[in-house]
Amino acid sequence: MKKSFLSLFFVAFLTLAASAQQKPNFWDDVQTIKKYDQMYKPPVHPVLFIGSSSIRKWDDCTQIFAKYNALNRGIGGAVINDITYYLNDVVFPYQPKQIVLYVGENDLPSDNVTPDTVLNRTINLYKAIRAKLPTVPIVYISIKPSPSRDKFKEKAVASNALIQQFFAREANTKFVNIYPLMLTKDGKLRPELFVGDMLHMNAAGYAIWRKAVEKHLLKD
Repeated sequence: MKKSFLSLFFVAFLTLAASAQQKPNFWDDVQTIKKYDQMYKPPVHPVLFIGSSSIRKWDDCTQIFAKYNALNRGIGGAVINDITYYLNDVVFPYQPKQIVLYVGENDLPSDNVTPDTVLNRTINLYKAIRAKLPTVPIVYISIKPSPSRDKFKEKAVASNALIQQFFAREANTKFVNIYPLMLTKDGKLRPELFVGDMLHMNAAGYAIWRKAVEKHLLKD
């Protein structure tokens, strides 16, 4: 009887362990966001900032864009498919009046990812958003020139070009190309815009983003 109980307990433990391992990427982060929303009611019909860590780490985003009713729901480390997966958690519940999107840079390091891959994943994300929010304006921030990922420069530039071409044909969208804005006049990288990891931005980097993005935000 004792052995039987221990066997059942062991099987149950392995089942729980396997279940934990099968959680989608960033599951715990998203559950934390949802719990936070239960504690603190999010703004109604916000300008919603979503995407990867460059959004999540924009710490003063909601303050500097307060008059636009901004809400930051970035997920650090996310790739494009992650944002698509969590649309029902971090986008649709807020019924945003506008979406500001930055994601795709984390897709670049994978060997099997090409500019066409980035484009197709972005199109899938866009179509998934449009399925429920057919007319909500979308501001897409291009992939940025991070010094730590300079070896993926050609892939980043090509991805930006393809995505810009795609959005040029779509209604209620704006492609904001911050890539050249974050380079010197002769096209060199600007490490002074980044923190120590040369991937995430400091205040000077975000100041460039603010100037480029704010002119496209909706007040009403």
